[in-house]
Amino acid sequence: MNTDTLDKPVIGMVNGFDPSKAANLDPALADRIDRRTRLLGPAYRLFYQEPLTVDRGEGAYLYAPDGRDYLDAYNNVVSLGHAHPRVVEAVSAQMGKLCTHTRYVQDGILDLAEEMLPTFGGQIAENGHMMFTCTGSEANDLATRIAMHKTGKRGVIITSEAYHGTSHLTAGYSPSLGAKSPLGTWVRRVSAPDSYRRDVATLGAQMAAEVKARIEDLERHGDGIACFIADSLFSSDGIYSDPKGLLAPVAEVVRAHGGIMIADEVQSGFGRSGEAMWGYQRLGIDPEIVTMGKPMGNGFPVAGIAVRHDVVAPFGQDLRYFNTFGGNTVAIAAARAVFDTIREDNLLANAVRMGDAIRDGLRSLKDERIGDVRGVGLYVACEFVTDHTTKTHDAAIATACVNLMRKKGVLISSTGPGANILKIRPPLIFDASHVDRLLSTVEAALKEI
Repeated sequence: MNTDTLDKPVIGMVNGFDPSKAANLDPALADRIDRRTRLLGPAYRLFYQEPLTVDRGEGAYLYAPDGRDYLDAYNNVVSLGHAHPRVVEAVSAQMGKLCTHTRYVQDGILDLAEEMLPTFGGQIAENGHMMFTCTGSEANDLATRIAMHKTGKRGVIITSEAYHGTSHLTAGYSPSLGAKSPLGTWVRRVSAPDSYRRDVATLGAQMAAEVKARIEDLERHGDGIACFIADSLFSSDGIYSDPKGLLAPVAEVVRAHGGIMIADEVQSGFGRSGEAMWGYQRLGIDPEIVTMGKPMGNGFPVAGIAVRHDVVAPFGQDLRYFNTFGGNTVAIAAARAVFDTIREDNLLANAVRMGDAIRDGLRSLKDERIGDVRGVGLYVACEFVTDHTTKTHDAAIATACVNLMRKKGVLISSTGPGANILKIRPPLIFDASHVDRLLSTVEAALKEI
């Protein structure tokens, strides 16, 4: 893999508004965007060539101030859909009762941890712990620190376009933040498991061989390997769900060199794959640490890690760690409502049915510009290419499709190193009517482009 060529847009700008085009907008909208830039600064980004103004949400829909609805097939943070009544009720009731940190004895956080830990299976279920944070970036930051402390090493291996957070540490191993966002000298990248361009049968062995080579390079430079961390659906790399068992040979290599496996479940966890509660459970590994993010609370700031006892014990003994409001009582109420709803409403099975319907519908379009449709559960990739033989990225079609669909009232985004892949990631409560609207809008957009 030639990492020197990986100069691409900043995350959030692949499908982003270009401020230099503000003169093309309605004057009232342009004024609001100017005010936003003046007050919030230049680092904040907006989606879509024509940014969207919203003032409320319900279920799978967002609503503009004029009442127009937009089908939200992208926003993974609200995993149960916008303003889910069960989460709203739980948060409101707990906020009216008590909102405080974890340094008092309280049953809510213990009850949630007790119910969640068995779902991870393996050694975490047998002898693991939960630690709560406010964001996925914090969770990945904490997991990496624990791995570094446990191993006494600092090397981190990631996939080529990975995104794992925006803290100083996690940004250092999130290449999808852009070529001008520096990676740590202790970071090494391996190729994404591109099941469209490479032989699926040998992907696991190829990735393991690359990982071994990167570990040897880290050892030569005096770092060694602390951990291999991967988003279990390789979201920023282009969304790859096959083959099952992909990471088993990788885990074997990592552990042979004393490293730790971290499964980043911020985007792929909580039933997103439909086949399991956690995405890594399809990939043939029993990770030492699992990280989670804001889908855990349907958008309320709650996240965390699940970690084996023997991995976190030295960290807990040697260091003073706390997260003032990670796992606060209101956050735990939100997380409990989400976790219970996923199980009681059988949303894993729904993710399988609706996800299969979306993929089948996209394939049935038989559009020559579509090179591949893939994914699992309610995580769908639709990749555009200029030629089926060379499989050359076609970012222009993807960008046009995303923005035309926004004009037609359906929200998705794009991803991948070539910005040529539609990223479709609906809430777990998506139903057949939502699928029909999504597919008909994709079809209409492609006909119009």
